[in-house]
Order: sequence, then C-alpha cells, then structure tokens
Amino acid sequence: MAEVAFHFNAPDKAAYVCRLLRKAYLKGARVTVLAPGDQIDALDRGLWLLAQGEFVPHCVQADPEPTRRHSPVHLLDRLDERAPTQVLVNLGEAVPDDYARFERVIEVVGLNDEDRASARQRWRRYQADGIEPQRHDLKAAGE
Repeated sequence: MAEVAFHFNAPDKAAYVCRLLRKAYLKGARVTVLAPGDQIDALDRGLWLLAQGEFVPHCVQADPEPTRRHSPVHLLDRLDERAPTQVLVNLGEAVPDDYARFERVIEVVGLNDEDRASARQRWRRYQADGIEPQRHDLKAAGE
C-alpha cells in the first residue's frame, strides 16, 4: 500500500516542487509528477532554470523513449506504464485511479481555497481506501 503525504501551504507550488525534485534526485529517487499541462510547462522551465550545477535530469510525455527510460524524473499530464513507480507527486485535482502502484505519493497543496478544497476531497479518498495520510505544514516548517 502506498504511503501518502500532503505538503500543505506551498506559497509557490512550482518552485516548491522543483526543490522537492532536486532533493529526491540527489537521493537517487525515481519520480513521476502528474500535473495539468500548464503546470508541466512551468515545472519543466523551473527545472531548466535552477542554479548552475543544480540541474535535475527530467523528461516530459512527448520525449523519445530513450530519454524517458534514462530520466529519473518524469513530468506527465497522464500516467502510463512507463512512469517510474517509486514516488508520485500529484498536482492534479483528483487522486489517480492507479496511485497504489507507487511506493509513495506526495500531494502538494497551495494557499488558495480551490486547491485546499480539492485537497480535502483527495484526503478523504485516501482515507476511504484505508490510508491515513501524513500532514506536512510547510508554513510551520518555514518553507
């Protein structure tokens, strides 16, 4: 069963996820990020614009198979069987149907009311599936 954690109060979701991906990459994790297309574009740009020496190798859905096979981070607008299953970072409004194939799921929640309401629905879905999500308040942690 997947371990689920919610990271609440991200003032800038794209910047936070880029830092999270950098940390995961340095630890050797293989990560799938599921997000709407516009957020994928922002994350792709953000990962390319990290400081010199901090680049995070990544790919997007349209990249050729050799690139996807060797990339530790996949930025996707829909899950497929080629996505790494170690960590899923979900930026979508719904819980993916096949989230249980991942070892760990991280839900990143911003400050706006719509994002919080959507997160509450996802929290309840995980609970209904027998998972008690962990809560990480980024504001309290000084992120």
